[in-house]
Amino acid sequence: MLDIKQIRKEPEKIRELLSRRGEEAKIDALLAMDVERREILSQTEQIKAEQNKVSKQIPAYKKEGKDIAEIFGRMKSLAEEGKELDRRLRELDESIKESLLNIPNTPNEHIAIGKDENDNVEIRKHLQPRIFDFAPKAHWDLGVELDILDFERAVKITGSRFSMFKGLGAKLARALIQFMLDTNTTEGGYTEISPPFMVNRKAMTGTGQLPKFEFDIFGLRDTEYFLVPTAEVPLTNIYADEILPEEMLPVYFTAYTPCFRAEAGSAGRDTRGLIRNHQFDKVELVKLVKPEHSYDELESLTADAEKILQKLQLPYRVIELCTGDIGFSSAKTYDIEVFMPSYGRYVEISSCSNFEAFQARRANLRYRGADGKVNFLHTLNGSSLAVGRAFAAIVENYQQADGSVRIPDVLISYMNGITVIEKEGKS
Repeated sequence: MLDIKQIRKEPEKIRELLSRRGEEAKIDALLAMDVERREILSQTEQIKAEQNKVSKQIPAYKKEGKDIAEIFGRMKSLAEEGKELDRRLRELDESIKESLLNIPNTPNEHIAIGKDENDNVEIRKHLQPRIFDFAPKAHWDLGVELDILDFERAVKITGSRFSMFKGLGAKLARALIQFMLDTNTTEGGYTEISPPFMVNRKAMTGTGQLPKFEFDIFGLRDTEYFLVPTAEVPLTNIYADEILPEEMLPVYFTAYTPCFRAEAGSAGRDTRGLIRNHQFDKVELVKLVKPEHSYDELESLTADAEKILQKLQLPYRVIELCTGDIGFSSAKTYDIEVFMPSYGRYVEISSCSNFEAFQARRANLRYRGADGKVNFLHTLNGSSLAVGRAFAAIVENYQQADGSVRIPDVLISYMNGITVIEKEGKS
């Protein structure tokens, strides 16, 4: 959530920054409500002052034997006027809050200005895509042939855009989760959390999923609970409405959760295989940091996510998203894209973002500095990684001519020494 004081102070700058997103800056109505609100506060103070003045006249009137009915009439009139102002103030507070909750974050001033993904900027690449001396298969075909993925029965059990890991496929998915968590905790300094897989409306609002994206998330009927779309939501809200001591910072969290997304706006996109499912597994990274450190922390968080792909020896690239492609809550985002032979292109596998104080203001995440002042934290998050996409990338990039799939060296110990997944009955 943007700071109303900042909007009031620099409206033209806010308009210009939001326009870089391709957003029509709807702040005129907001500013008009803000002006009315401040006028009402001033009127309320005037009424209170007059009430005090009038009430002080009562003893003198009584002492002099004067009729105090007129004073009581004035007191009643002032009280009614005050109640009406309070009612209007509550309306304005609610409308201002709703308006602020629906305005996206302002993008960092130094990222590329653009309309969509075509204007994103490639920052770096790691490894060259493999050149096959045979026709490589897509993971949705190879996984079924190896009996490690079952899409048909997942659809039978639930519906379209659900999948099921099977046998050594389930073991490989579990190995990926364990490997990522171990790397994050032992090498990255992250504290592992096993959070609830359901969160409430307040938590979803705190990270920016609500109210704007309610149609893209799964809610539980007749409750205020939602299935987590990402571990970012519970992790970021752990210290909501709290004031952390400065010496506690920075805070690093990592967690595995299944993730649930309706993705109503992505029908028809990447619906085969594991790339875009309604349910998928993911390991997440979240940071709560002091504002002056947040952009350095974004670089290190992105490096932590890259480290997983480097250890898996998968080809990838890092993209800086332009203003028209960053998410609703983000000020700056790097996407990490892994090369998928089936697509013949790079596919997003992690998104690493700095939200600055946008989420912290919504979730009331604060810290007390050495000077005693209370300030909003900056929040960051990134995927480390999307498990299904990492699984798909391994199957496609590590496939062999005989239809088997090699296990990346770093995962062999997590696979209990298994080095190859091959067709049943093959020695």
